[in-house]
Amino acid sequence: WDKLDGFVPAHFLGWYLKTLMIRDWWMCMIISVMFEFLEYSLEHQLPNFSECWWDHWIMDVILCNGFGIYCAMKTLEWLSMKPYHWQGLWNIPTYKGKIKRIAFQFTPYSWVKFEWKPASNLRRWLAVCGIIFMFLLAELNTFYLKFVLWMPPEHYLVLLRLVFFVHVGGIAMREIYDFMDDLKFHKKLGQQAWLVAAITVTEFLIVVKYDPHTLTLPLPFYVTQCWILGFMLILTWTIWRFFIRGNVHVQ
Repeated sequence: WDKLDGFVPAHFLGWYLKTLMIRDWWMCMIISVMFEFLEYSLEHQLPNFSECWWDHWIMDVILCNGFGIYCAMKTLEWLSMKPYHWQGLWNIPTYKGKIKRIAFQFTPYSWVKFEWKPASNLRRWLAVCGIIFMFLLAELNTFYLKFVLWMPPEHYLVLLRLVFFVHVGGIAMREIYDFMDDLKFHKKLGQQAWLVAAITVTEFLIVVKYDPHTLTLPLPFYVTQCWILGFMLILTWTIWRFFIRGNVHVQ
């Protein structure tokens, strides 16, 4: 029961908002599970990554993260089915309608369902892998920055950073999706996407500058072997799916 503190609703709310940005159950679950593997791999660098198995997989992945993802997907279903017929506030005759219109002001103007389709072609596959990588790097930056800069979790800058990423990240994800989905109309990646990527990389460079010793602590041998095996499997599947299997279909 000592684990049921403020971090439980924070985990839930965080993954609820991330899912609203990504709008894909599979991608969110992959990021959630991958981060737990990163915690296993880097617990020799950050002590707070050292948790028992049920904290990793039951408290985090299933309860906090999983329930947040589930609730967000239900919200996405509602937003996708909701009719968007906007009209001026003073054109609504009833007070109830005016109040409802004010509340809906904080909902999207329109809604686009994200269909990432990572296996459809190599470009989309690499883009989705890049999105997952940047999300994981941003997650790691949260913990490494707190450790390097000696900031307690409840520090206001930690919260402000997360709020900033929620607002900017939502726009960035829409820009990335539009760029992937319609290259003829969107010829360049949006500014917010570049901004989020630059901030994430800059945060990592701050960690490298101020605490290179922690980052250079060598991974245990078995952890290194597992990651090499994982990357080899991904590379093998990529070659098979987009070069071998794709060429067979073309022929």
